[in-house]
Amino acid sequence: MSPTRVLLIGTAAGTGAAVLLPLDRPGLGWSLTAVLVFALLRHVRPGWAALSTALFAVGALTASPWLFTLCAIAGCAAGSLAVAGGRSTFDLFVGAIAVPAAALRAGPWLARGLRAGGAPPLLRPALVTAALLLVFTPLLASADQAFANLLTSVLPDAGTSLEPVAVFLAVGLGAVGACCLIALPLTPDDAPGGPVRPVARRDWALPVGALVLLFAAFVAVQVGTLFGGDDHVLTTSGLTYAGHARSGFWQLLVVTALTLGVIAVAAGRAARDEPGDRRVLRLLLGALSALTLVIVASALTRMWVYQQAYGFTVLRVLVSACELWLGVVYLLVLAAGVRLDGRWLPRAVLGAGFATLLGLAALNPDRFIAERNVDRWRATGEVDVTYLGRLSDDAVPALTALPDHLRGCVLWLRHVDEDGWRGWNLGRLRAREALREVSLRPCASP
Repeated sequence: MSPTRVLLIGTAAGTGAAVLLPLDRPGLGWSLTAVLVFALLRHVRPGWAALSTALFAVGALTASPWLFTLCAIAGCAAGSLAVAGGRSTFDLFVGAIAVPAAALRAGPWLARGLRAGGAPPLLRPALVTAALLLVFTPLLASADQAFANLLTSVLPDAGTSLEPVAVFLAVGLGAVGACCLIALPLTPDDAPGGPVRPVARRDWALPVGALVLLFAAFVAVQVGTLFGGDDHVLTTSGLTYAGHARSGFWQLLVVTALTLGVIAVAAGRAARDEPGDRRVLRLLLGALSALTLVIVASALTRMWVYQQAYGFTVLRVLVSACELWLGVVYLLVLAAGVRLDGRWLPRAVLGAGFATLLGLAALNPDRFIAERNVDRWRATGEVDVTYLGRLSDDAVPALTALPDHLRGCVLWLRHVDEDGWRGWNLGRLRAREALREVSLRPCASP
């Protein structure tokens, strides 16, 4: 890749991002920027690139800041993997941060290429022109409001903020770093350390087998407790929903995560030269994975019962999604254990994590939480208007179903700004339409 082309890609990516990105809110411009950058780079892995674009597209569909922050971070990681790739767990970790790391050394790499190949004749005047525009444009915009309005219609906050400049530099350097990785790809499967010495069956089968027996005993004793739901809580003396769900969910979540580490170590270190080794490995790890799936189902059931009783919140929905992803991971582990071939497993686990995040976005958690809490109010007459008022604009259409005196407490001071084309967002559009269709009155003083 020639230095001139790298400069053009970096300049085009940075300029496009400065025009398209709405930094103050989720919006359509985020996914458009991702499409532009991938189109300029061209040599990317389509699966990771599609996942990255889909994660950034969440900004055009939901207005929840916390959800889009998670999706944007995951989108950056998937975008980096689209350039760097990776198969093993170590490669995927390195690949997820490879583009930002490469951006730090992209400047010297590009300078060496320009010196070796000769700088384009227009490079120096172009740089001088850009520097002059960066100095004089803000001064002229601050001197005349009409000129500032003209610039603002083209660039967000142009002339009054350094945000477009920061975006141009960040995305432009990122694109140059991606070009650097394409020209000098990472060495695949370059895991740290030397060959791992296999562990004999007698050394790993006993601890793993003991864990299987422990899990089996737990599941056998707790069958009624694990899936008893409301009936178990109501018929057990001294047991409350909080004690049943809150005290049990977090322990089971930790057990699920720790067991995944045990399986990873056993599968990676256990000797499998003899047929007997392979049979025992399949049996014990398969049993451990299956029993852990029961525990995953138990944790989800406990949290569902708790939320039905006390209401849905962002944290409760988020940790439930994490536990659901862990359940999918164990299904993938079982599939890999059939043939004792897990070379595809790290990519599948990471892809499942990104897919779970997209599924959470499709659920639209803030709207879902608002709908469930409105249903709870209809059933019990109880509602936390303070918490509902803190939900994002995605929740507004559901909250308009509350009666007048509660609706005013939640939505009286709610104002949803209009969006420009780069910040277009379906969640905020629906919120504006819902607010126009209802009457609001101030919340009555207690």
